[in-house]
Amino acid sequence: MQIGYKLASEAFGPEELIRQAVLAETAGFDFVEMSDHFHPWLDVQGHSPFTWTVLGAVAARTERVGLVTGVTCPTVRYHPAIIAQAAATLALVSGGRFVLGVGSGERLNEHVVGRGFPDTVRVRQELLREALEIIRLLWQGGYRSYEGKHLRLDDARVFDLPEEAPLIAVAAGGGDAARIAAELGDGLFATEDKPSLVEHYRAAGGSGPGYAEVPMAWAEDERTAAEAALKTSRWAVTGWKVMSELPNPVNFEAATTTVRTEDILQQFACGPDPDRYLSAAQKYVDAGFDRLVLQNAGPDPDGFIDFYQRELAQPLRRLRPNRAAS
Repeated sequence: MQIGYKLASEAFGPEELIRQAVLAETAGFDFVEMSDHFHPWLDVQGHSPFTWTVLGAVAARTERVGLVTGVTCPTVRYHPAIIAQAAATLALVSGGRFVLGVGSGERLNEHVVGRGFPDTVRVRQELLREALEIIRLLWQGGYRSYEGKHLRLDDARVFDLPEEAPLIAVAAGGGDAARIAAELGDGLFATEDKPSLVEHYRAAGGSGPGYAEVPMAWAEDERTAAEAALKTSRWAVTGWKVMSELPNPVNFEAATTTVRTEDILQQFACGPDPDRYLSAAQKYVDAGFDRLVLQNAGPDPDGFIDFYQRELAQPLRRLRPNRAAS
């Protein structure tokens, strides 16, 4: 079991994210995971720095903690050749501590370059397959070309490659994406505690680690924690079918006007009671995930990291799948 800390790029500027990453390493987290967005989900969050710059700075400021993108879409806003190069460089400057998390993306971040964003999941997954094939091809070294249904590569070479390629964790919300993770990735990435995701991944031959984000909101009292999460993170209760489709923060603002504090309390582990956090994490462990990312939407990141170190670090690492659940 490994425990990661979510660097909320939508909620903090680059200097603060770097500071939190250093603090997370000191607190004993195994890795930090950072989303790769162009926009925040809501304007009130107010941030969205360039993930690759921030992670490069984190690599320079830390020694042990792993670095993960959670997740990058290598198909529209970026061409996969750029991600192949960026990931190889980050693996080198971090001393092999980098894991490339990838997914089929959200309209929120991908439409901005004016190339459109595919309307169907099928096309998005076709793009993701081709992107992964291109990344793998470039990591073999030498000049490479590729002609796909959607993507092309023309006589390209990544000159600076690590001795060992970064692990690729592929995000999945259903069986088809889980099979892509098994066929073209090295691990699985998810945001839901669905056992079926891991089952599809394993059935398709996947044998790597399973990364999952666990929603939390720490504060000294439950209501304060839930209200902070309601203000900045209520988009999380809308579900992936909504989250992948809306184009701008104003749309998420409109789509979440009816979300209540009670809805947050149902989905997030809130407040000061460590048992609530362990219970939330247990659901993901029972589903088959072994890389838990603690995603704190509370108002005090330093307080949360201190709470983790005092109350959660050892109990979380002792969690094992409940046989009745699995």
